[in-house]
Amino acid sequence: MSEKGLLFTKDHEWVRVQGNIAVVGITDYAQDELGDVVFVDLPSEGDQVQEGEGFAVVESVKAVSDIYAPVSGTIVKVNTELEDSPELINESPYEKGWIAEIELAEGVQLDDLMTAEEYEAFIKEA
Repeated sequence: MSEKGLLFTKDHEWVRVQGNIAVVGITDYAQDELGDVVFVDLPSEGDQVQEGEGFAVVESVKAVSDIYAPVSGTIVKVNTELEDSPELINESPYEKGWIAEIELAEGVQLDDLMTAEEYEAFIKEA
């Protein structure tokens, strides 16, 4: 899995939209900046999330970082493997290291998200 077909936020979350479900995680750039991830505070299934609000927390050897919802909706699934293996975020940020699946709220717009090319340009400017 590469970054192709994913959408990105300026806060370094990625989104893979499959129908009305958005799979969400943090980017390779973000995990690299964080260093070794040692703990993930996952949301609960059924939680309502609002675009731009924190919904999970990733703790690394360097920092504790909020993860912001790139879309509004309802958490329908969380990656419970991260509870015992938070390093999956470092090892496989786009595949095994996903954080949650969000059922998109009605009328959610994805226009504010960046394409892979736009995100690459964004992080080069950082």
